[in-house]
Amino acid sequence: MPEVPELVLSARLNRSAADARRGVVRVHPEALAALGLREWDGITVIGSRRTAAVAGVAPAGTPAGAVLLDDVTLSNAGVREDATVVVSPATVFGARRIAVTGSAQAMRSVAESTLRQALLGKVVTVGDTVSLLPRDLGPGTSTVAASQALSRTFGIAWTSELLTVTGTDPGKGPVSVQPNSAVVWGAGVPPVEASHDPGGGGPQGAVEPGKRMTVRERPSVVPVAELTGVRAQSGKLTEWLSLALDEPELLKTLGAPPHLGVLITGPAGAGKATLARAVSTPRRIVELDGPAVGATESGTRLREVALAVSEIGSGAGGVLLITDIDALLPADREPVATLILDQLRAAVATPGVAFLATTSHPAGIDSRLRAPELCDREVALTLPTAAVRKDLLAQLLRRVPTDRLVLDEIASRTPGFVVSDLAALCREAALRAASRASREHTDPVLTQADLVGALEVIRPLSRSGTEELAIGSLSLDDVGDMAETKQALTESVLWPLRHPDSFARLGIDPPRGVLLYGPPGCGKTFLVRALAGSGQLSVHAVKGAELMDKWVGSSERAVRELFQRARDSAPSLIFLDEVDALAPRRGQSGDSGVGDRVVAALLTELDGVEPLREVVVVGATNRPELIDPALMRPGRLDRLVFVPPPDAAGRADILRTAGRSVPLADDVNLTDLAETLDGYSAADCSALLREAAMAAMRRDVDAADVTAADVATARAAVRPSLDVAQVESLRAYAERRATDN
Repeated sequence: MPEVPELVLSARLNRSAADARRGVVRVHPEALAALGLREWDGITVIGSRRTAAVAGVAPAGTPAGAVLLDDVTLSNAGVREDATVVVSPATVFGARRIAVTGSAQAMRSVAESTLRQALLGKVVTVGDTVSLLPRDLGPGTSTVAASQALSRTFGIAWTSELLTVTGTDPGKGPVSVQPNSAVVWGAGVPPVEASHDPGGGGPQGAVEPGKRMTVRERPSVVPVAELTGVRAQSGKLTEWLSLALDEPELLKTLGAPPHLGVLITGPAGAGKATLARAVSTPRRIVELDGPAVGATESGTRLREVALAVSEIGSGAGGVLLITDIDALLPADREPVATLILDQLRAAVATPGVAFLATTSHPAGIDSRLRAPELCDREVALTLPTAAVRKDLLAQLLRRVPTDRLVLDEIASRTPGFVVSDLAALCREAALRAASRASREHTDPVLTQADLVGALEVIRPLSRSGTEELAIGSLSLDDVGDMAETKQALTESVLWPLRHPDSFARLGIDPPRGVLLYGPPGCGKTFLVRALAGSGQLSVHAVKGAELMDKWVGSSERAVRELFQRARDSAPSLIFLDEVDALAPRRGQSGDSGVGDRVVAALLTELDGVEPLREVVVVGATNRPELIDPALMRPGRLDRLVFVPPPDAAGRADILRTAGRSVPLADDVNLTDLAETLDGYSAADCSALLREAAMAAMRRDVDAADVTAADVATARAAVRPSLDVAQVESLRAYAERRATDN
């Protein structure tokens, strides 16, 4: 073969607005001649990465040893300005099909015909970044139509949008976008197996121009033996696939149809698609990404599914897998859904074909998908337990150099984490370890401190978008006094989670919920934070009024979603602050029945058909008499715990806790001070020390300590907030409850 000419040139940033982000590499005319290139030929640029672009003539004054690249091409080549690159002629094929991905807005807004117009004439390779800015195609051509279409559908954001080339056909080397190329939104364009090529004799990967490919490049498959925590589910799926695909005659003999459709449900990131791919090996898989297909227009969606069904049914069969099918077939039943379901029924009815679908939102899919002729079976993945989380961490870190890891501790502190969350935790810990090794010039080793530090950053998917209390390292031991209150909370919340075998042995159900009531500012929220810290629980906090919505059904849905999030992140605690606003006595409100419906939804969730496992509900209020009595009967919020205002000893403990970081002078005696604060709540005591520190700053902005005089000044500003009549009323309520019980 003749030797391909190469030149080593200095990469310079092309600052011309006409070439900005358009994939044009400007080369000196002498360099072009030496490479045997003409203007607008393809050119290869090799830095730390190989990329390709369109060659153009550099403007006058450009040094012969320089090559001008825009910022996107510099990035594609993996170099910075003034770095050395190797340039050579590129063998470029016309693309039959190119797949790109971009922002969610772009993929939703830009039609594929407009996408082809924007990329027309550009030379790309898989992995390249490419902009939507069209390049000049020469005399007699115009980019105005493409620009207007992009502005009309995408707004001004199209000028800065960057796309990633995820696949091309042909699949090797650079390709150019031609007028008959299919440019599509998608995750990749793998080669089609020769045995399934409709043409019978074309090159591997050949398809008709404009035809969409449905076979995606298969991700690395985890062996079934390495799957952790899903042994029962994988065994069941493996058996079903074996009977339906390998031994269908057994089912026919017994009068059962041999078709198989399975819906795999579970929290996001739990490994549903990984499980499906693992059990399907070594069978052939045709996979569709539900969100990517669902984001396209109706005709494209139907065509994608039809091509996938045709592909899986045209050869030796296999498994049709659709991930996140709720995005493709949502519950609102779009008109195209009926046609898509018809295609899926045809696939399931084809001998030798099995259909698997995954979803994290089983309530959000078209109910017709669960018809007997489609997905008549369901497999559910659950959140991993602490023991499973430990095994998953060990699996993720099996090839990582570590030093004295205590995975039991990490597993106990990660309730609600799924495998993807744990993988993110390990990545964050690895970043910390790598940073330390780089800084200290030591061997990279991952330590327990790295994992513990990563816990402060990584938040599980099950709790994304929800409000949570700041727990930190609090525990019930940090709560001074309140011995009876702490004991009641320990029995009602921590014992069911720590000693479930004891409840089972004694034949009783653990308490379902607890109602904390007491005067404002006496530490109800602080108790919940300490309780969650003691049990290493995930906490879902909501104020009563936050769930109220004027739209019919919205408040009830918010209640259902709150409890579902708690189930998904168990062991967990639902904290309903100001529960009297959420569940007032029914029949006494003028809110068009919203409050009554919310109370009914709460009662249904607390003791409905679907049990609450490893979920405890804690409500807090200072007006317990306003709460609907049905909420406080046995089996619901059946433990009522009075949180009294602090006595002198309790106030002293609160002052000592609040004053840990306050430099108090020797003349400040917190015990004596507590004796004089009758009527002060816990919040008042903390506010008193805060005001004393401010008084010290007013006295001297450079003050080093807080004196007794500063405390006396603060006493005059911070008055007790406890309402004596309300406190006595709550005490009387507590005594009546104790007498009734």
